[in-house]
Amino acid sequence: MTQEEDIAAEAAAEANRPTHSGFVALIGPTNAGKSTLVNRLVGAKVSIVSHKVQTTRAIVRGIAIHDNAQIVFMDTPGIFKPRRRLDRAMVTSAWGGARDADLIVLLIDSERGLRGDAEAILEGLNEVRQPKILLLNKIDRVNREDLLALAAAANEKIAFERTFMISAENGSGCDDLMDYLAKTLPEGPWYYPEDQISDLPMRQLAAEITREKLFLRLHQELPYASHVETEKWEERKDGSVRIEQVIYLERDSQKKIALGKGGETIKAISTASRKELSEILEQPVHLFLFVKVRENWGDDPERFREMGLDFPK
Repeated sequence: MTQEEDIAAEAAAEANRPTHSGFVALIGPTNAGKSTLVNRLVGAKVSIVSHKVQTTRAIVRGIAIHDNAQIVFMDTPGIFKPRRRLDRAMVTSAWGGARDADLIVLLIDSERGLRGDAEAILEGLNEVRQPKILLLNKIDRVNREDLLALAAAANEKIAFERTFMISAENGSGCDDLMDYLAKTLPEGPWYYPEDQISDLPMRQLAAEITREKLFLRLHQELPYASHVETEKWEERKDGSVRIEQVIYLERDSQKKIALGKGGETIKAISTASRKELSEILEQPVHLFLFVKVRENWGDDPERFREMGLDFPK
């Protein structure tokens, strides 16, 4: 057989390999590193990240291709003990995502271990039928003996199919995880085009980018109750895009914080958001931010729909 025939035979064999696809729900306590991990596995930013707890509010789907598999990661809100209506909607969304997935991945912060919300999540997972794997994140910050003890304690509570030790920050262990997922997900056609990395509409992603910059700038001063919506998106003849967004807050005192002295804070948020949006869209962006006070927006069904959440009664 000639070299050309060998190449043709290999190509034919590759074309005949069955494809795999499926949905993988990432669940865990708040700030366990789920959004950082999804962005790393997808290879692009599809979910916003900040040090503020409960940053992710609705399920974000990031789509990765590995070997012959399309893996759809569902970045769910962190699971915690809800106190407000928005909290209840987020936690309900997270558990709903878990029940809709082909495989559930529980992400645990190795430094925090099984304390608090992690313990409650393990109990809740007993009621979910899907196969489950355990990820211990931030392993570069914990010694090996403690990691092994943590893995053993978690596996005593849940029959995990596999346990992986990773660092979402530096990528350690992520290749092994992707190899496992690609082989484990069921055979079937891909759900999305090969070049699609998220199902999040661009208007919503733009709002999420601005909300991230808002949190990063004001995570200590500004309360949790803030929301961003993209109200206008205009493609211009010169190849640029004009975007208008509204930041909703609950009180006038919060508005002063968001604006800053002489508008300095809102300008910095706008600049950071515009820069990242220009890179993502690969075109010039003209971003205009407006700050509005809407008391008790957390009880407005329309705001929940904008966030992709069901409004809890």
